[in-house]
Amino acid sequence: MAQLWGGRFTKETDQLVYNFNASISFDQKFYKQDIRGSIAHVTMLASVGVLTEEERDQIIDGLKGISKDIQTGAVEITSEYEDIHSFVEANLIDRIGDVGKKLHTGRSRNDQVALDMKLYTRDEIVDIKYLLKELMETLHRIMKEHIDTFMPGFTHLQKAQPVTLAHHVGAYMEMFKRDYSRFEDCLDRMDVSPLGSGALAGTTYHTDRRFVAERLGFADICENAMDGVSDRDFALEFLSDASICMMHLSRFCEELILWSSTEFGFI
Repeated sequence: MAQLWGGRFTKETDQLVYNFNASISFDQKFYKQDIRGSIAHVTMLASVGVLTEEERDQIIDGLKGISKDIQTGAVEITSEYEDIHSFVEANLIDRIGDVGKKLHTGRSRNDQVALDMKLYTRDEIVDIKYLLKELMETLHRIMKEHIDTFMPGFTHLQKAQPVTLAHHVGAYMEMFKRDYSRFEDCLDRMDVSPLGSGALAGTTYHTDRRFVAERLGFADICENAMDGVSDRDFALEFLSDASICMMHLSRFCEELILWSSTEFGFI
């Protein structure tokens, strides 16, 4: 079993301990982000003279090969590895030899995990914002087409006041506008790179954190290394925003179900 931390032990780790520690079953979905972060990291290491250009190119070619093979199914991510980070590193060493061991120079798995989670969450927010924008454009089109389409407005499923379909759909437009805004706010707050924080207090290597942040599209770097590697508030904020958005989507879908029923007959 591939472990990055087992060098101190003389006996093989018990399977129960390994299963408890392993995260490969769910963090394998971070493989693109893990490889993207590693490419930016080794590019920076070469720029500051820690790696040679030849070593950088060997590592990057190896990483790109792993990514391609995962996507095509030529390489399978298996439970033999503890996590996606050890999977990538072990496969890289198998492909390019000892130079692959230099991939981890100047970083810890702590800041690597934090980076992968941020990149993944950021990618998800970008996708959700795109989908929300499409949804709002569709709702806006429906509103324009039905300014004079009248229907009963309901409170507690009882007919209350006459409204237009545009007015009813417009309520959801406002909800989704707030959802979009919440995702934007979350993205702004999490737009700082933790890479270079090391385990919790940086690294003794002379690294360029801003170089890596710019390569990965971050607006800034985290100011405190311990905060950068330890906090996951951005993930909780994203989950909260996603839950609120799903509540609005659920309301909308339930109304469509009601409107499709024989009792309503609107659709």
